[in-house]
Amino acid sequence: MIPQGADLRGRIAAVRQRMMAACERAGRDPAEVTLVAVTKTVPAAVIREAYEAGVRCFGENRVQEAATKIPPIFLHPLGNETTAPQWHLIGHLQTNKAKKALELFQVIQSVDSLRLAEALQRHAADLQRQVEIFIEVNTSDEASKFGATAGQTLQLAKQVAMLPNLQLTGLMTIGALTEDGEIIRRCFRQLRALRAEIAAANLPGVHLRHLSMGMTDDFELAIEEGATMIRVGRAIFGARR
Repeated sequence: MIPQGADLRGRIAAVRQRMMAACERAGRDPAEVTLVAVTKTVPAAVIREAYEAGVRCFGENRVQEAATKIPPIFLHPLGNETTAPQWHLIGHLQTNKAKKALELFQVIQSVDSLRLAEALQRHAADLQRQVEIFIEVNTSDEASKFGATAGQTLQLAKQVAMLPNLQLTGLMTIGALTEDGEIIRRCFRQLRALRAEIAAANLPGVHLRHLSMGMTDDFELAIEEGATMIRVGRAIFGARR
């Protein structure tokens, strides 16, 4: 069951406390880490409650589901421009849904190919807007996951840098599906190393401010390894229906 009211606020507070503790262990400022609440299967009314509890950044996995929830939420404006919610697409994006994604999301975290980047560029140019994107990297080399390989990432970053309506501001990954914390940490360290490699290339217009890594089961490890965004669903909203 999705928590509501005081229960939801308590879960959000507990996640923030864990974030602060992880930052303290790593000697980091908690303000450096953004909580992205993952709202897959979560009703719009509950998302609004999370917003009222202080969450400002939300992540959706599927364009089709997001289209049924984001417009109803905005029927009644949530705060002013400085406190409006920001929506991130964190799931795999097919090129035929790129246009619709740009109508819903401010940030696309799951760019994993030049073909997808070029589709986003075409539609962004038509919309006359700049789009913030992250490159998704499969740091665990698991066949079940999407994402560019570590070896492809720098080249993809160079190609994206040539697309004028896309702003490459981060990298995203999912940790290995294991309970071995050291293996998970290696995934996060690799993403951090890739950011340093791309930064050293001095690509025009590329400013990798963000490392999006860590979910409910491993976000504390991710923070300790340099995450600037964590994507948390179950610890906030409970098990998916």
